[in-house]
Amino acid sequence: MNKLKAVLNVASGNFFEMYDFMVYGIYAPIIAQTFFPNNNKYISIMMSFGVFAAGFLMRPFGAIVIGAYIDKNGRKKGLTLTLGLMGIGMLMLTFTPGYSYIGIFAPILILIGRLIQGIAAGVELGGVSIYLAEIAPPNQRGFYVSWQSASQQLAVVAAALIGYLLSKYITNDQMNSFGWRIPFLIGCFIVPFVFYQRRNLEETEAFKSRTEKLTMRQIFSSALSSYKTILLGSTLVMLTTVMFYMITAYTPTYGKSMLNFSSTNAFMVTVFVGISNFILLPIMGIISDKVGRVKPLIFFSVLGIISAYPLLHWLTVAPSFAKFLFVELFFSFIFAGYNGSMVVALTEIVDKSTRTIGFSLAYSLATAIYGGFTPLIATSLIHISANDAMPGVWISISAVFSFIAVCIVSKTTNLAK
Repeated sequence: MNKLKAVLNVASGNFFEMYDFMVYGIYAPIIAQTFFPNNNKYISIMMSFGVFAAGFLMRPFGAIVIGAYIDKNGRKKGLTLTLGLMGIGMLMLTFTPGYSYIGIFAPILILIGRLIQGIAAGVELGGVSIYLAEIAPPNQRGFYVSWQSASQQLAVVAAALIGYLLSKYITNDQMNSFGWRIPFLIGCFIVPFVFYQRRNLEETEAFKSRTEKLTMRQIFSSALSSYKTILLGSTLVMLTTVMFYMITAYTPTYGKSMLNFSSTNAFMVTVFVGISNFILLPIMGIISDKVGRVKPLIFFSVLGIISAYPLLHWLTVAPSFAKFLFVELFFSFIFAGYNGSMVVALTEIVDKSTRTIGFSLAYSLATAIYGGFTPLIATSLIHISANDAMPGVWISISAVFSFIAVCIVSKTTNLAK
């Protein structure tokens, strides 16, 4: 029961982090008009997604600084700190007046808020994953760590359901005026509850039992000497982060702007994707405990390579809600299958004494370079090629690089085959 409570407590903060990023991705077009108005709709959306991506660029910085802090001072203190920073960023976005009221200060404040959140998010996922890996029984590590990602899926479902209800009961004018702020306001009310949960976390035995406490300088030095593992781990993460932001944060925009579906239909697809991920991730974590990490990683990366573009091409030739739902759920299957092994694999290949900074830096680099820019890259590919299926090419490219990383990791580490 104590371990179940610990999983729920630590995962609640992970829920909040993903809820914020999901809501921003869902309302990016409206945020664009509120804070980055431009007569060219494409430029306005690109500026909004650019700020979305800028938050991810701060993740490596957060991974290094706060990751080192966690490795030195403990998991509990670091995870409480990240939650506070994420809350500040959400408050700034929720209450900053639009461009029409305060001019250039509006986008500047939004950018600052996203950068603060990016610093916190850079280590949030790593801190949670390491915490879960350290409290898990050795033969159930994949299952325990999978709840890091599973908690994020509840955030996807919650954000999409709120979006669905608002699109159903609030007019477009009301949505553009104030309605889009409601999900962020709800997030602000969640913060005190999650903060209370984090304050009640117990430190992991693995950290408390350390006989030697490293200094910050030693932690930074160790992380620097492990740069090959970190870069390899970052490539391992590439497929996960690209696929995740493609099927969650980008899905509502893709469904509405590219496929001309209604907001309610686009949101419902996102809800089903979140539910699918939530169910599949723990199952895939259990499978990775049974058959090892490598086999699922190879299978699902290859599946991503061969299926992404053909499926999106099939969808875009004659779009329908049923086809859209099928494609997104198939991508959900690939994401969950790969991620169920990948996250726990990353906790196992990084150096134990600097786990948090090593894991967080590898993951945040991938998210900053690939995942956070996925909505922007996908939109650009479609705009340049005039082909709505082109995001599939980006998915396949990410799968190729991750496949190569899996092959290298399986030969150069003691990762379970």
